[in-house]
Amino acid sequence: MNAIDSSVPAYYTAGREFNRLRTGIGRIEFERTKEILLETLPKPPAVIFDIGGAYGEYSWWLASLGYEVHLFDLFEKNIEMSGWLSEEYPGCRLKSAEVCDARSVPRGDSSADAILLMGPLYHITDYNERAKAISECFRMLKPGGKLYAAALTPFSCLLHNITVYEPFVEGGHRWLEDENFIHMIERELDDGCHVNPDNTVYSGIASAHFHSAKALREELGNGGFGDARVHGIMGGAWLVHDLDAVWENETTREALMNTVRLLDEHEEIIGLSGHLLAVTEK
Repeated sequence: MNAIDSSVPAYYTAGREFNRLRTGIGRIEFERTKEILLETLPKPPAVIFDIGGAYGEYSWWLASLGYEVHLFDLFEKNIEMSGWLSEEYPGCRLKSAEVCDARSVPRGDSSADAILLMGPLYHITDYNERAKAISECFRMLKPGGKLYAAALTPFSCLLHNITVYEPFVEGGHRWLEDENFIHMIERELDDGCHVNPDNTVYSGIASAHFHSAKALREELGNGGFGDARVHGIMGGAWLVHDLDAVWENETTREALMNTVRLLDEHEEIIGLSGHLLAVTEK
């Protein structure tokens, strides 16, 4: 648990992650990430490790496509909840689902065709500890194996709070007026360090590390990986009014997703996405 904020276990142990990718902006994240995976993954039945995969939304979806999927997460509650998805995928199963730390995974060298690393790089606040997680991925991937590493951008917290700023609504969000909050934002814009121990400054995400596209490429490169292709997987689509209603209509959903694809790799605006996905290989 070293280098992971102590509030993180409480969040996951409470089961609050369940269904996050099925509502609101999580729907955009899930849909665009699946598109990228389908475009770039090796064909089934390739072996995939989903490390820090929470309750296994990606794991079960990939298993349903014929992949051999191993789910790993730091929290027992997430592994327990992963079993709940089995009812949605009849006749399908995960090869394994177990508790472990992304920095020490009980699998052999060159044992995976692809690895998903969707949460550890922002939850692990210390650079050297993140490097251990990246090194583990490099060790376990076969030559030519793909790594999919997710990150949050230094702009994500500020942009979100601009969209929910309600100064003239009773009880509305007013974080932009809080001096401690602004100091926190200044630090994360400077070096990516989101310092909010146990949510003492802000009630959103606790202490974490945020990456620019450049910094994400550099960390992966320092871990031995080739030049990463970094996607802004939400573009500006998460700003749309009444997202859930837009999503329920096939035509409006596709129009919205097309804007994500259009902005996908434009470096000038990629930070607007909030979420990044780097694709690289050993």
